Amino acid sequence: MQKTTVEIDEKLLEKAMQLSGAKTKKSAIEYGLRELIKSINRNLFKKELGTFNLDLTSEDLDEMRKDG
Repeated sequence: MQKTTVEIDEKLLEKAMQLSGAKTKKSAIEYGLRELIKSINRNLFKKELGTFNLDLTSEDLDEMRKDG
């Protein structure tokens, strides 16, 4: 772990702490970085999967849900 000095908008950091429930600035920043990484990975995964044309109607989907 290393120590880094950065200038961060204080109001932005306070809001992040409030919304995340973080007790320290460090934990709020780490939480934000983890969430950013998860979000980007999720989007990359979606992009990698692509889309599928299954030719299903909404009725087909309803029936599958009942069977599932």
